[in-house]
Amino acid sequence: MDRVAIIGASMTQFGQRDAWIRELLAEAGQAALADADVSPDEIEHLYVSNMASGEFEGQTGVPNALAHDLAAMPAYTARIDQTSSSGGAGVYAAWQSVASGASDMTMLVGGEKMTHRSTAEATDVIASLTHPVEYKHGVTLPSFAGLTARLYLDTYDAPRESLGKVAVKNHKNGVDNPHAQFRKEVDLDTVLDSPVVADPLRLYDFCPITDGSAALVFCPESVAREYTDDYAVISGIGGATDTHVVHERADPTTMGGVVNSSEIAYEMADLEPDDVDVAELHDMFTILEFLQSEDLGFFEKGEGWKAVDEGVTDRDGDLPINTSGGLKSKGHPLGASGVAQVYEIYKQLIGDAGKRQVDADVGLACNVGGFGNCVTTTIMESR
Repeated sequence: MDRVAIIGASMTQFGQRDAWIRELLAEAGQAALADADVSPDEIEHLYVSNMASGEFEGQTGVPNALAHDLAAMPAYTARIDQTSSSGGAGVYAAWQSVASGASDMTMLVGGEKMTHRSTAEATDVIASLTHPVEYKHGVTLPSFAGLTARLYLDTYDAPRESLGKVAVKNHKNGVDNPHAQFRKEVDLDTVLDSPVVADPLRLYDFCPITDGSAALVFCPESVAREYTDDYAVISGIGGATDTHVVHERADPTTMGGVVNSSEIAYEMADLEPDDVDVAELHDMFTILEFLQSEDLGFFEKGEGWKAVDEGVTDRDGDLPINTSGGLKSKGHPLGASGVAQVYEIYKQLIGDAGKRQVDADVGLACNVGGFGNCVTTTIMESR
């Protein structure tokens, strides 16, 4: 099977945008086509990663509209919705379309428009992915995060400051990302003194509500060589789920979907965790960076906080994590986040990450839906 390559990518400005979902998607799509030097009529499959355009702004049929807006007809279109891991699921769908031989040129555009709704309204839309029994009792993802963070700190004797250091690190990385929502460093005292949201987590432990979009262009590696010398390949990809009801898990600090999806991806790529040079993890809450880094096999269970504390995951550390600023600083437009993670890895692997650039030949992106309910792990390599 010919390897699947990414030959073009784009990411819009994340943050509060005046544009609506169709405009955001078109902005990213046009930029990715230009980056790949591909004309719209070459696109055979067009996927849109989006969680809730209907709920947020009453807009449905966005893939069809995007094909029209980009002049990409008669491309096959489909919307990929897998809650907050819609972007990663879209990467999987786009990879499958090319790997199967069904398409020689596929584009994925992920996006979400959220900031026009209040924090309570946006939180309610996102909380609808929880189990109905949990939802009717007022359970939200922030409450899951707080409970899990407390369990982790108590179980592994981790100091509260260790979570704050994740926020400090990712905000520092975000300063050098021109597309990030927050491009300002924060110090540890600011993080630890911010308002409590779900004890022990505070305001700076959470990512923001965000508008934005990102896009990727996929094709077989043999086709990629006809367009550019600067491309990256997806060498491994895996998707998995975990229990829908979080309290049914034997250990809430282990995300089974991360473990299982990464095992599939590592086996496909014939690589090990130690081979990964840079990673983008789904830090919707700071505690998730610990959990994912351990469940991906980067660190032993209960040791992820020590890696952050020792600077291992800094941009100049042995394993840079979230060089983009992560969801924490970059922002989290639900359907775009997983696409933007792969955008960052792609940029790192082709040596086009600017001030964020690290020395990397192998990169990994892990996109999480809900509280680990569904996960896609993608491993990429430079050509």
